[in-house]
Amino acid sequence: MQATDHQEIREAVRRLCADYPGDYWRDLDNDMRYPTEFVAALTESGFLSALIPEQYGGSGLGLSAAAAILEEIQHAGCNGGACHAQMYVMGTVLRHGSEEQKQHWLPQIAAGKIRMQAFGVTEPTSGTDTTSLRTFARRDGDHYVVSGQKIWTSRAEHSDLMLLLCRTTPKEQTAKRTDGLTVLLVDMREALGNGMEIRPIRTMMNHSTTEIFFDGLRVPVANRIGEEGKGFRYILSGMNAERILIAAECVGDSKWFIEKATAYAKERVVFGRPIGQNQGIQFPIAKAYAQMRAAELMVREALRRYEAGENPGAEANMAKMLGADASFEAANVCVQTHGGFGFAQEYDVERKFRETRLYQVAPISTNLILAFLAEHVLGLPRSY
Repeated sequence: MQATDHQEIREAVRRLCADYPGDYWRDLDNDMRYPTEFVAALTESGFLSALIPEQYGGSGLGLSAAAAILEEIQHAGCNGGACHAQMYVMGTVLRHGSEEQKQHWLPQIAAGKIRMQAFGVTEPTSGTDTTSLRTFARRDGDHYVVSGQKIWTSRAEHSDLMLLLCRTTPKEQTAKRTDGLTVLLVDMREALGNGMEIRPIRTMMNHSTTEIFFDGLRVPVANRIGEEGKGFRYILSGMNAERILIAAECVGDSKWFIEKATAYAKERVVFGRPIGQNQGIQFPIAKAYAQMRAAELMVREALRRYEAGENPGAEANMAKMLGADASFEAANVCVQTHGGFGFAQEYDVERKFRETRLYQVAPISTNLILAFLAEHVLGLPRSY
């Protein structure tokens, strides 16, 4: 077993998740409720502060530990989507925040006194074309005045802090389209009702996502992360971590689906024999397993490069794409193996199917990953 496998952490996460079985998640789904108890347990156990350095009250672990935590949450049949952003948003503050900001916010996050789980980037008109976002922050003395709109900002109703990307220089006045973007840390406890409005969006999975409206919201300049106008680079540096962690979650989902399908295929008897004896059942499960292992190896390579301080851009993107493909294929196989029972809530297959479908689209779509690889790895002409 490699050191980066973090076996002790994995076992501890599995023990915690055993207290939150399928009926817990089904009950939440029925009312579209946030898993408050589950997130509190993860926080109290220190898992959500794994990446925070020890001097700020965290565990000071590497990204591979965070990946192991999130993979095991999904592998156990739970859903880390309720809190995974705190893992990857943390990196922006750690790498680019001031010492004063880190001393003020990180110990509170590590102690579970506040949550930083909202990431305000996507807008209705720009989508994944981040450089075309329109939310604008105008400097007014020692504050920025923010106006605009964000969408698909998950966990906004359950977060105390939001990392917000906005324009501080109009796009037409910048030399490069990536210039003029700035990152602000918004204290949502003060902002709500004072220039910020949150509206929930009901979706096919229980993901607590929202749209947010800003109308003259005042944010202290002291809450700016790094330099004004350099925000795109700060956000970009965190996207590799985001994609690697999401890929690890997809690997965990794949393992859950494969184990669920395998167990059912062994016990389900039709025409006097277990259905798992039939190659029409065996082969799709075996192929899903092979795809999962390939994605798992790419996640490990992306983690190795990330923790070595190298640029894992290609590996992070490939890990996310392969992981999302593997989990969705395993989900399809699991439903097909269960037949009609795959659609029954009590088996949890349909719930996990809906949850893992998201990662074909978010946080970056498969087509954009392919475009990245074509241009930056293969040297093909830019397509957009």
